[in-house]
Amino acid sequence: MPTIEFLTAYWSTGELATNGVILLNLLGALLLGLLVGYERSYHGRAAGMRTYGLVCMASAALTVIGGYPAFWFGGHMSHAIITTDPTRVIQGIVTGIGFLGAGVIMREGFNISGLTTAASIWASSVIGVMVGVGFYLSAMGLALLCAMSMIFLSKVEAWLPSRHAIAITMRFNVGYMPQMPALRAMALARGYEIAGGSLMIGSDAGMQEWRFVAIALSKRSGASLAMVAAELAVFDGIDSFQLSHARN
Repeated sequence: MPTIEFLTAYWSTGELATNGVILLNLLGALLLGLLVGYERSYHGRAAGMRTYGLVCMASAALTVIGGYPAFWFGGHMSHAIITTDPTRVIQGIVTGIGFLGAGVIMREGFNISGLTTAASIWASSVIGVMVGVGFYLSAMGLALLCAMSMIFLSKVEAWLPSRHAIAITMRFNVGYMPQMPALRAMALARGYEIAGGSLMIGSDAGMQEWRFVAIALSKRSGASLAMVAAELAVFDGIDSFQLSHARN
């Protein structure tokens, strides 16, 4: 039966010192993940600062707690711990939650949504693992960092220099043959460049359909979706079109 001494072992000096080291590792991993995520966000990719930061920080949490097994479960190495391998349980949890997170990721054309939600679900499973092994202070710190990342990083991303991207689908009139150099010139005139490797071309009943991603040259360049739509609506060679943000 647990006693007061048994419970206070989870908040002993050694446990708190270990949790402090873990929190420093989490903060460092978060900052490095944000750095990589900002590069992707700047270039208009789907996964941005929040996604990279959450995944990097949660991965560091799982790795660093493995280095302090003597402090798991308040330092009480019982017979049950010896006969059952907690690392196998953790592995199964992380793998299973990975499949759950994949279920919330949705893709429609070039638009991808749900990446940050999937990353937050995976990070929350890591918080649960840390609570399970008795690193309560680290778990609370990870939960706080995750929440702050999801609440404030979108505002930070809006403040930092970035390049937004739009997905464009154009269906041309029968017999009309669009030219790539002319298309690139049109995009540049409106503050965009066509992302390399994003062009897809299809043809049906003599009508060509072009799909590609256009990335703004800078944060303040690039016509709005409404302006681009207004220009495409009066273009002689276009039968129909569709515009959307290329990342979410």
